Amino acid sequence: MTRLDDTDVKLLNALQRDAKTGTKELCELLNLSKTPVYERIHRLEKEGVITGYRATVDHNKVGLPLVVFCNVSLAEHNDEHFKQFIEDINLIDEVMECYSTGGIYDILIKVVLKDIEEYNRFVHERLTKVRGIVKIQSSFVLSEIKKTSQLNLSPTDR
Repeated sequence: MTRLDDTDVKLLNALQRDAKTGTKELCELLNLSKTPVYERIHRLEKEGVITGYRATVDHNKVGLPLVVFCNVSLAEHNDEHFKQFIEDINLIDEVMECYSTGGIYDILIKVVLKDIEEYNRFVHERLTKVRGIVKIQSSFVLSEIKKTSQLNLSPTDR
């Protein structure tokens, strides 16, 4: 775990809110000059705390309104089969997120698609072709109640 001081936390919270926050605003917020701000950002990137910068796209506005969570059971639970599953699932563009889980199912997958017909094709032509899957249970999102990628960081947590 990377040790974060109060200034790191302020910086990370600001960048999580808006990664395009200007240097001037960051300097004012942190009460630092440009060089220490750049050095902190560089250190946090190098240490893997900041993993990237990206634009968040509204899936509805680009014609992909269907969000589905797929709970998946795997036939085998050994390293070889799990590694192959990971390789296969990472090749499927419609898969937005994938997690190994405990509980009834082994895997939770989030997919974003155009419509139910596309989901049907996705399941039959893509997901069922992934080696090792023996059961799929789908949950269709009716509405998004909360969606964020911003971690709740506070100086007292560190």
